[in-house]
Amino acid sequence: MSNPIYLALDLPRLDAAVALAQKVKGHVGGLKLGLEFFCAHGHHGVHEVAKIGLPIFLDLKLHDIPNTVAGAMQSIHVLEPAIVTVHASGGRAMMEDAKAAAGEHCKVVAVTVLTSLNDADLNGMGIAGSAHDQALRLADLAQEAGLDGIVCSGHEVAAIHQRWKKGYLIVPGLRPADGKLGDQKRSVTPRAARDAGASVLVIGRPISRAEDPVAAARAIEATL
Repeated sequence: MSNPIYLALDLPRLDAAVALAQKVKGHVGGLKLGLEFFCAHGHHGVHEVAKIGLPIFLDLKLHDIPNTVAGAMQSIHVLEPAIVTVHASGGRAMMEDAKAAAGEHCKVVAVTVLTSLNDADLNGMGIAGSAHDQALRLADLAQEAGLDGIVCSGHEVAAIHQRWKKGYLIVPGLRPADGKLGDQKRSVTPRAARDAGASVLVIGRPISRAEDPVAAARAIEATL
């Protein structure tokens, strides 16, 4: 991939999302459509964004019993996504069924620990150890289940890359050196994530909410 940046298009209006993607398409390598976008715009919205001609990353974070997740994966074949996410915490059987049900050219990747969570949050949910340790455990499980890769924060990507050299590693929640963290608790810069072994860099608000999205995307691209 010549450009690892995937722009997160989680905007409430479809026309605004398409217009933004059209503006920055020369400076990103793909488009990420999350749960907010999919619930608002459905298959129609995905088809409209796909007309731009960039790979589509459907970040749906599927998490249910294996049969239900497999059915959901089959229902989105028509959208021809390049990447789809499931939650690694759904377990090995769920991940195996998700991969088996995915389209031929679709990468299935597992979300390990959300970048909005830290050690204290996990401990509050009864998960022992650090977010780093939990991400590594879930990455190992995803690899055993035969998935293509995982989603993790920039703080874990180097360690996971060491354990899974051929893994397709996606890092969200990235912020430029001068960017605001917002609700991200374990963020790094795009360059740091790329240097640590990230395959895809998911960037949203630093581009989508910039006064000049094209200039923002170009500036981030230049750091890589």
